[in-house]
Amino acid sequence: MNAAGPTAEDIDFDDLASPQLTDVQRQILEFTEARQVEFDIDTMLSEAREQAGVTDLDDTDGYTDRLSAHVAAIENDDGLRQLSRSTLRQRVVRLLRNRLSLTELLKRFPEIESIPIEKPFIVVGMPRSGTTHLVNLIAADPRRRALPYWESQDPIPARGQGPDTHGVDPRYTRVKQEHDALMVSAPIVAAMHDRFPEAIEEEVEILDLDLASYVLEWHARVPDWRDYYLSLDQHRHYAYLKKVLQALTFLRGPQTWILKSPQHCEQLGPLMATFPDATVAFTHRDPVAVIQSAITMMAYSDRLRRTSIDPDWLLEYWSDRVHRLLSACVRDRALVPAERSIDIGFHQLNGNEMALLEQLYRRGDVELTAPVRERFNRYLDGNPRGKHGRIRYDLRRHFGISPDELRARFGFYFDAFDVRAE
Repeated sequence: MNAAGPTAEDIDFDDLASPQLTDVQRQILEFTEARQVEFDIDTMLSEAREQAGVTDLDDTDGYTDRLSAHVAAIENDDGLRQLSRSTLRQRVVRLLRNRLSLTELLKRFPEIESIPIEKPFIVVGMPRSGTTHLVNLIAADPRRRALPYWESQDPIPARGQGPDTHGVDPRYTRVKQEHDALMVSAPIVAAMHDRFPEAIEEEVEILDLDLASYVLEWHARVPDWRDYYLSLDQHRHYAYLKKVLQALTFLRGPQTWILKSPQHCEQLGPLMATFPDATVAFTHRDPVAVIQSAITMMAYSDRLRRTSIDPDWLLEYWSDRVHRLLSACVRDRALVPAERSIDIGFHQLNGNEMALLEQLYRRGDVELTAPVRERFNRYLDGNPRGKHGRIRYDLRRHFGISPDELRARFGFYFDAFDVRAE
């Protein structure tokens, strides 16, 4: 089938490498490709300062160097459509604006940096390994402070901005409008990873207020940025992440946090140095399933993001990237105390969630009360796997490699954890 919209049935891509665009998609590209998008740093800074109403960017630790490297990596990707360049430029301005607003907020309320971030639950695992399911499930516990997608995209309100007359935060409204537009242009994304405004998102997005995360790798082909990011001392950047979490706690609630990100797989040292009393849930899945899901999603998205689709590049880059992440996780797993962590195989996240949550809460020394259990069960009943339809993956047809060939590269991971081939 031509994947024009999600159904409750299996979704198969017969046009992944040579997409057949919908009329809406063609109209979007015709409109956006007519305008050249420029990444002038001074201009973007001026726009961000005008939006924030303040000027201090807090460049005490080489932030502008990271900004220059970030922008240079985007400019070096010559396969991006103007639509993608526009989205990335808006993202840079948004990150700058939020950093400016955070700097101003900390000046006005210095006590923010004394707010404790105690005993968080942190979910660590590969993309597509059940991390999203698990963190949204745990977030059903009202005692937990989680990061909804709308807040992850625009975490710090500009000074003087607040809810409208109906009590709706304008940041939420902006993200909802963006999500609605995405559902029109690329509706099948809901079956892959639906980032609706209320969905719980990764704190790695707010780490990027310090321009020190791997997020850009998901938006563009930026090996230069990967190498630059991996060269950074992440201890100081995770300390900045904690500062943002303190600000969010100050702004919108004192509950204990539930966090998650695949990036933590290769940053367990900085993660545990920053949150030494955390309880960590590691999710593990067959790397073949992780990679085929990720690169299929990216290939589908590239029909709008890029001038051409290169399945070979996607396979090579993301096989290597997942290998790096998992190698670091295997190497550093012992940095997380066994008495405050659990390992969860993806095969266990299919009806066994309550037993796993009991174990996690016991390790975190948190009571799992009857009302919270009821909330968890309601979430599970309302969010079965395949809710938006299931993707039919075909590595051989789309990427020219068999599952067994790809899986052979990850024997070290199967040896280290309870991972089952899928």
